[in-house]
Amino acid sequence: MDETEFWKIIDSTRERAEGDPEEHADLLVERLTELDPDSVLDFARHFEARYNRAYTWELWGAAAVLFDGAGDEVFDYFRCWLIGQGREIFEGAVHEPDALAELLVDFDEEIDGDGEELGFAADEAYERLTGTEAPDLGIPPPGAEPAGTPFDLDDDEVLATRFPRLWARFGPG
Repeated sequence: MDETEFWKIIDSTRERAEGDPEEHADLLVERLTELDPDSVLDFARHFEARYNRAYTWELWGAAAVLFDGAGDEVFDYFRCWLIGQGREIFEGAVHEPDALAELLVDFDEEIDGDGEELGFAADEAYERLTGTEAPDLGIPPPGAEPAGTPFDLDDDEVLATRFPRLWARFGPG
């Protein structure tokens, strides 16, 4: 599976889910079970590589603005959700996290941003197809700390300065 096919699967299932992250995950599992197990593992490798690539201080800061704070789990699930938004939004956010202010046309913090189930879709599909757990994907894990320069994710002044467009749209009050 190449990168284009990976994004096509993400896009088609997201569009059918009409913005519901849980439905997106269910549809993704269904779609992946139409593939052979090796293709599911290829999909999982593409997903994991992007998940690791999004492990940056800048994206964590953007998530902190969007959710008025973002601990480890919130950031993990946000990265899965971000992949689920498709190539344009994912790449735009990785390149310039503050651009999420424009990239996220409709954003509802009650349902958006939590892609926990998307992160498990390939594992679930593989298990359905084979009856066994997916093997190690052979992708090196991200570093112990996010990429980039650390900053205080709880400091509103820092967040407002680093992410002026996100702060203007999503910041408190």
